[in-house]
Amino acid sequence: MIFTIFGNPVEHSKSPLMHNHFFKKKDLNHCYTRYLLEDGSQIIQKFKELKLKGANVTVPHKEWAYKKADEVRGVAKEMGAVNTLVLENGKVIGYNTDGPGFMEVIKAFDYKNPLIIGAGGTARAISFLLKADIVNRSEKRLEFFKQRGFNTYTWDTFEFKNYDLIINTTSAGLKDENLPMPKKMLEKIFQNAKYAVDVVYGKKTPFLKLAEQYNLQTRDGLYLLVYQGILAMELFLGENLDKKEVEQIYFEILRN
Repeated sequence: MIFTIFGNPVEHSKSPLMHNHFFKKKDLNHCYTRYLLEDGSQIIQKFKELKLKGANVTVPHKEWAYKKADEVRGVAKEMGAVNTLVLENGKVIGYNTDGPGFMEVIKAFDYKNPLIIGAGGTARAISFLLKADIVNRSEKRLEFFKQRGFNTYTWDTFEFKNYDLIINTTSAGLKDENLPMPKKMLEKIFQNAKYAVDVVYGKKTPFLKLAEQYNLQTRDGLYLLVYQGILAMELFLGENLDKKEVEQIYFEILRN
């Protein structure tokens, strides 16, 4: 069976590394690749053309995957974002493992007042389980959260509170050295925070570097990659896995 990850950019993705390592360890004759998809509206068409059994979806196509999937199930329906596509009985079914995966990342954190930076598909996935406040540069993408009762802010309307968990869901720092919001604002937020999580992985982002200057406990996106990946693999294979075993297999290759 063939699997892939759709994204733009996608060359940085370590999903093929960890999933192919898992296939090798479990002696499974499957292959996982990357696919640079520029037009997100074509995601299901490409899925079928490539004769895939399953796919992961990363930025900026999670909302397109939700819109175009033949059917959407589970928490993805509420979130309006899909990060996992699976072929089931000839239909491409959309799921979301980002939210449950993220809750595994922060399960040891003692937090009460989380703040999410960004308003894309990953922010949607995380927000429904965290019930966090949302801040985004522009007003337009915040409408989704407003309609569902979240406290939302732009940079211009932001109200400083004692947020203890700060999550960057934007791609700032992925291919550049940008922060997800103005530095002075972040510095003020970090003064009272305890934890910072970035969904970007593969490098220590400026966001996490700044958080560490304020002695925050940090996690990068590698943890989310692993935990959402375990849940996605269960959907791909249609079976429950020994999650601890799979976690060890994924971290084994990613950390080496």
